[in-house]
Amino acid sequence: MTRRGWVLVPTPRPRARFRLFCFPYAGAGPGVYRDWGEQLEVAEVAAIQLPGRAPRFGELLISRMEPLVDELCHAIQASADRPFAFYGHSMGARVAFELARRLRADLLRLPEVLFVSGAPAPHVAIPTLAHKLPDREFAVLLRELGGTPPEVFDYPALYRVLLPALRADFAVVETCPYRPERPLNCPISAFAGSRDAEVSRPAVAAWEQHTEAIFRLRVLPGDHFFPWSHRAALLKAVSDDLAAVAA
Repeated sequence: MTRRGWVLVPTPRPRARFRLFCFPYAGAGPGVYRDWGEQLEVAEVAAIQLPGRAPRFGELLISRMEPLVDELCHAIQASADRPFAFYGHSMGARVAFELARRLRADLLRLPEVLFVSGAPAPHVAIPTLAHKLPDREFAVLLRELGGTPPEVFDYPALYRVLLPALRADFAVVETCPYRPERPLNCPISAFAGSRDAEVSRPAVAAWEQHTEAIFRLRVLPGDHFFPWSHRAALLKAVSDDLAAVAA
């Protein structure tokens, strides 16, 4: 598996002060961050591409956190030619958090800011086994979450193609136990959706326990996928926080 395919930069900004690595939610590809770089001038958006989905169909899926973080650690270091930050939504928030911990353990540079959205703090997350549900029940869950395009469920052949990657992503988080460690020394900015039925505001606010630096909590309008329905407001907050670091 090559590490060259892990990072996609939709809108290159060679003069941007920061690089913002964006980690997808379960089942998503780098395309969900395709337009972000057009609105975020302070940072070059670098979307993480996980194996087993476009454009990396045919590669082995990764269904556990440790080997995923191993690969990402190398990929981030190969692309860290300037100060960087992490942004992760839902599953992506937990992956970004575990990766930041790995960077610290390896005595490597930490992100300037860890941005997390739509995700409970790791120590309050309720363990589930959704990745082991039968196909029909798993499809019902995905419909309720709302992140999978509706047309996927209208075409059984397409759903069967995407199903292994979806299960692998859920398994990454659901099989990763929380291990108490000292808080990170980088700022954490957390975002919650005002109508998010999946993750409560207190569960997002609990991320404060995982940083010794500045913690910010913002509540934006919308359901679990508020970063896309209210993208401008979220990216304005991201830009403000990175500008504060630069200052």
